[in-house]
Amino acid sequence: MHRPAQRDHRDQHDQGERQPGRRNSRLGRLLVCAAAVPAVLVVAGCSSSDSGAASSGDAKQQTSTAKPSQSASAKAVQPAAYSTLPAACATLSGKTLGDLVPKGVKSGKEGATDDIATRASCSWSSLQNNGVKGSQFRWLNVSMLRFESEAMRGTGDKLAKDYYTRQVQDARSVDGAKNTKPKQLTGVGDEATEVRYDLKKKEGAFKQQTVVARVENVVLTLDYNGAGLAGEKSPSADDLMKAAEKAAKEAVSAVTAANRDGGASPSKPAAASPSKSASASNKS
Repeated sequence: MHRPAQRDHRDQHDQGERQPGRRNSRLGRLLVCAAAVPAVLVVAGCSSSDSGAASSGDAKQQTSTAKPSQSASAKAVQPAAYSTLPAACATLSGKTLGDLVPKGVKSGKEGATDDIATRASCSWSSLQNNGVKGSQFRWLNVSMLRFESEAMRGTGDKLAKDYYTRQVQDARSVDGAKNTKPKQLTGVGDEATEVRYDLKKKEGAFKQQTVVARVENVVLTLDYNGAGLAGEKSPSADDLMKAAEKAAKEAVSAVTAANRDGGASPSKPAAASPSKSASASNKS
């Protein structure tokens, strides 16, 4: 294709040489067209300028239209209802602890935390030796997690609801759990669920009771388990659950009391929302 194109160009040149009249006529037409070019450029320039002005106006209009949505996204969310947590090891009374962990009232161990106004936990354990009959073991843990309202994530109440749902699901899907029985509870915070199951370990057969409760923007998880060791009979799951429910109500009341009329706060409210549980529950 390249060679034929050159040949055509050369043939046209030769024809021009042989026909001077036609060449002069063609030159005249070229001069007329060249004279018309500036006018075309002026028109094109005006058209381009108008288009730019319109684009600028459209951009301003789009910016103006976008402002309301930006303002809406930056709008502050409703503040969380509760701003603090009670001291974890003080959520339950001495009488309640005496019922749940008879030999471990003074065994309370506070969980590690970087902000006790946002996350807190405490655990107790009890081993009651019954001589040749064996012994009764009990373990109790209360953990609390408080959520702040955040513009990007939502209100503290919503975040707490989401976490509450996940906690219940976790309690229902423990590895090795047998005879799992979840049940909705009433009268324990804004919403609550109990989950019971059996868990066999090398030490013995454990009866596990978990109560997950939400009150406003705080989620409370109470774990309570018991086992008969060294020949002692296993405790009644019904009795353990009844005790766990009572303790959960008391712990929820402690959360409410800590925030009533700016109640006794262990520390100032945290600015950030937590993203994980107050402490890992090392169930025995």
